[in-house]
Amino acid sequence: MKRLLSVVLLVAYAWGQEESAPGVRPAGPPTAPALGREQHRSMIVSKYGIVAAPQFLASQAGARILEQGGNAIDAAIAANAVVGLTQPYVNGIGGDLFAIYHEAKTGKVYGLNASGWTPKGLTAEALKAKGIEKIGATSVHTVTVPGAVAGWDALRRRFGSMPFAKLLAPAIFYAENGFPLAEWGARFWINNALMKQPGYAETYMPGGVKPGLGDTFQNPALGESLRQIAAGGKEVYYKGNLGRRLVEFLRKQGGFHTLEDFAEYEPEWVEPVSTTYRGWTVYELPPNGQGIAALAMLNIMELFPLAEYGHNSAAALHVMIEAKKLAYADMARYVGDPRFTAVPVAQMVSKELAAQRARQIDMKKAACKVLPSEISEALNGRGRETIYLSTVDQEGNIVSLIQSNYAGYGTGMVAPGTGFSLHNRGAGFELKPNLPNTLAGRKRPLHTIIPALMRKDEMTIGFGIMGGWNQSQAHAQFVSNIADHGMNIQRAIETPRFTKGTFEGCDVSVEMGVAEAVRLELQRRGHIVTPLHGYSSSMGNGEAVQHDAKRRVNYAGADPRTDSAAMPQNPPIP
Repeated sequence: MKRLLSVVLLVAYAWGQEESAPGVRPAGPPTAPALGREQHRSMIVSKYGIVAAPQFLASQAGARILEQGGNAIDAAIAANAVVGLTQPYVNGIGGDLFAIYHEAKTGKVYGLNASGWTPKGLTAEALKAKGIEKIGATSVHTVTVPGAVAGWDALRRRFGSMPFAKLLAPAIFYAENGFPLAEWGARFWINNALMKQPGYAETYMPGGVKPGLGDTFQNPALGESLRQIAAGGKEVYYKGNLGRRLVEFLRKQGGFHTLEDFAEYEPEWVEPVSTTYRGWTVYELPPNGQGIAALAMLNIMELFPLAEYGHNSAAALHVMIEAKKLAYADMARYVGDPRFTAVPVAQMVSKELAAQRARQIDMKKAACKVLPSEISEALNGRGRETIYLSTVDQEGNIVSLIQSNYAGYGTGMVAPGTGFSLHNRGAGFELKPNLPNTLAGRKRPLHTIIPALMRKDEMTIGFGIMGGWNQSQAHAQFVSNIADHGMNIQRAIETPRFTKGTFEGCDVSVEMGVAEAVRLELQRRGHIVTPLHGYSSSMGNGEAVQHDAKRRVNYAGADPRTDSAAMPQNPPIP
């Protein structure tokens, strides 16, 4: 035993020596290996597939689909269905969906826009005729046709390998048999402001009791809705029993919805828009989403030596915050549904425009008001409750998927017997005339939810960070963490961030993991800083997967700001 102890101490001493700076000898043998790191979780590393979702049961469900022979698309749908049950306060089949798919064998990147449109009869003029000058956040008029189920169907038909009956089985099981609420889920489960919304309390507070941490929650009505989709596909939701039930309910609440609005809706395959940043190509989806603002931010940031400034230094944060204001001003001015108004995408993501905008940044002083760029080509013709997940399979196919109710539970309205709340994405519309985002029939609103992907040489990363208008600025910070500061994807997700939820002013929120001296220096430069405790929900949360094509190895990271987990596929062990 003494000999064994001596060996252990010798190994520990040698390990500590290796970790010391070159030429520096420790004062004495350490009592433990002198290892340290600046992240709280390890990446998941596997030769097989991995699912990274904001709720661990969803990650487990997706990984199980991979083990049964499914691919990244199959795993993403299965995981998304489970998150809709376990985190209904942020997503579900009453909301919209966007996805980016990277096909490993061809290297092609595909985009899917499954955001729904307004009822044909819903216009600003129709509302004004009813005396409505402003749409309330929980009004029936905020319910656009939910696109999530149609999005699942489009992904599965084009790239999936399994039927809905297989993919929805985990969510159906948990809905019917129940699951215990996890820490983050229990904290956000009930929104008291929605208690009078039709169907809300009956669905999420059965028996009138709010479920808490560890309590088992069942949603048999949602289980039945998923069973119908599993048996009949998206037709059930948009043309069949579920669709008719939803339309009848919405019309009773005063909505303009018709079954034709549901039946004629189709998601749209789109070409992702991209830019380069320090040698990486970064992909976002085009408008009607806000991803274009992330690319504009990166183009501006690239003109400053952020690596030299240092990660989360005052100079680096100042540049990113100012770049955010400039990029978001252009987004608010020009982005809407491109089927209704021209959006100058090429100009907005151009390096030339970025150079013009970068010259407007004063390194000594924050700008409390910025104006949008003058892009004349566009002149022919403005929630935060979301989930993001990413999957990678053994072949290196990657799905970057985001899905949302917009605000928490959306409207909170639940049609009888359906088990899911309807989103309020239409609350993002403007009622002022002649704006890119002015309300009109069969129009999609300016969307906050955005998936993303980045690649360089043999590395491809699918990533996303939810949280309303936080998303583009969080994406830009994630990319910078990797490209400027050499972080791995886990550290890049969990490291302290800033967010600015407003479009004007000098206000900005910064997690307290950023040094106090840095926060004080930002204030000296004119920023009005609100410090937030570490892993704040205000920063959103995200996940990422990475494929190394050269070594055929996958990595994944998950955000500690929620009940997330990255779950690897088990190998086929006999």
